[in-house]
Parts: sequence; C-alpha cells; structure tokens
Amino acid sequence: MKAIKTLKAPAAIGPYSQAIQSNGFIFVSGQLPIIPETGELDTGDIQSQTRRVMKNISAILEEAGSSLSKIVKATILITDLSKFQDINQAYGEFFEETPPARACYQVAALPKNAEIEVICEA
Repeated sequence: MKAIKTLKAPAAIGPYSQAIQSNGFIFVSGQLPIIPETGELDTGDIQSQTRRVMKNISAILEEAGSSLSKIVKATILITDLSKFQDINQAYGEFFEETPPARACYQVAALPKNAEIEVICEA
C-alpha cells in the first residue's frame, strides 16, 4: 500500500490521503472543487466546479502513474440534483472513450459547503 500525494491537487483537509495505491488499483479520496494554489473553493457555476474536481483527480492519478482513462468507478455527491445535467456535460468532457461506471447521489451537505464531490477508483 502506498499513499499518493501531489501539490497539483488540494491537500487533504482531514486525516486521509489524496489517494492510496494498492494491489494494482488507485483509490482516490473524495475531491472537492478546491483550487490547489489557493486552497479556496472554485466559486464558479457547477460546470466550472465539476471541471476543477476532475482536474484535481487527474493530477492525483498522474502522480500515481495513471490517468482519467483508467478510472473504473466514480461516485458523484451533489447538494442539488437539479444541476445533474450541467454536471454531466462538464464531467463528460473528461471521457472521450468509454466512461467509467458511476453513481450520483444528492446529499444534504458536503465539507466546506461545496456543491460537488467526486470519489473514484482506477
């Protein structure tokens, strides 16, 4: 088991790793739309926030020697299901080939009052 850490994605805001590499898989912790350089939330629309989350995930996977194309499962947590189509549009930009399996849930709240969090396994 190996912890993955990169400065190109937000630092963990609790006692967890950005990702763990184990038995040929990479388990990426939930990523919020935090701008790594500032530590602040992206305050743009939900598409901008979705793109920020996916860029953060990409940076973590690249640090582990992988990429978005290797994601097999993603889970999206959102605070407003009415934004589902906008999220889908931005999320889909990151998967030119076969998109991974995915689930999406509306939740009451997310850390730092974020609107979206994405968890994935590659």
